[in-house]
Amino acid sequence: MTSRRARRGAATLALCLGLVASLSATGCSVFPDTVHRSAAADGPGKGVEPEPAKHPSVVMFLGDSYTVGDRGVQPEATFASGAARLLGWQVIVGGRAGTGFVRDAGGAAYLGLFESQLGWRPAPDMLIVSGGHNDWRYPAPQVAAAARGLLERARQRWPGTHLVLMGPLWGTGAPASDAIAVRNVLKGLAGQLGLPFIDPIGERWITGDQATHTGNAVRFIKRDRTHPTPAGHRYLATRLVSDLKRLGLDEPVRKA
Repeated sequence: MTSRRARRGAATLALCLGLVASLSATGCSVFPDTVHRSAAADGPGKGVEPEPAKHPSVVMFLGDSYTVGDRGVQPEATFASGAARLLGWQVIVGGRAGTGFVRDAGGAAYLGLFESQLGWRPAPDMLIVSGGHNDWRYPAPQVAAAARGLLERARQRWPGTHLVLMGPLWGTGAPASDAIAVRNVLKGLAGQLGLPFIDPIGERWITGDQATHTGNAVRFIKRDRTHPTPAGHRYLATRLVSDLKRLGLDEPVRKA
């Protein structure tokens, strides 16, 4: 009896060992919650490089009170910051109320503000220069020369950074003729330098006049007939975003 039991046990052990060997050869395991090493190594992820994490674009603005805010409006509430929120950018807003390419406030115009606030920083993916509103009392050729000096400095400092020039913002649908002259020379300069130009006046971002209760100025411009309301800044942000998407610059990446 003992000999018969021993022979039966040996046969059973041989059968189990054979089953284990067979399952192991096919990459399976008889043990729960385990994975055969060869199956893990030969899985569908073998040789596939993971996609690099996507980082938000870094965008800087340089501008006047439309960009940095006027009385009662902080930089984080302006159209520049609004556009950054809509597009998921990391944003730095530079400039100063009352300034322009020629017009200075507090002892600095745009070039000086670029150097003191932005130019020393690591290169961004894109720089948007928005201005000209405060320059309308200066000769248009002088404004164009100052703008050229700024843009060439930025291009020299950050060769791979996308540069965008944005013409004057105006608080009514009928800008002064001198403001239109400034817009025209800035648009021409952008063409000469091969830069995208965004034209709020030409695209009629603001229509009508707060003083006559006409157009969208009634809602988007303050009683000073110049500066945007909070709703106006949000609206201007959507117009800028629309233009940047059209230009393919809503997710800019600095050139290597």
